[in-house]
Amino acid sequence: MQVHMLAAVIVVLAGVLTGLGRMEWMLVIVLIGGMLALELVNSALERTVDLVTEERHPLAKQAKDMAAGAVLVFAVTSAIIGLLIFLPKWF
Repeated sequence: MQVHMLAAVIVVLAGVLTGLGRMEWMLVIVLIGGMLALELVNSALERTVDLVTEERHPLAKQAKDMAAGAVLVFAVTSAIIGLLIFLPKWF
């Protein structure tokens, strides 16, 4: 979560410096909010799995891995969209 918060601050500062338009800001805000929300869901799922079972179970590991994978997919997607927004402004 701390890494995502740091990334969000950097993106907001970059947005201010590059002068994003209204629609670009809306998209950036949705992506930041979605990333933070998905990270919270991932953390909740991991804690719930830990609460339900103390032993190592393959399905518990799969559930945790899949939730972490969802966060990774959204992060990569957000980064690609961020590049599509920011690169034209920088070059």
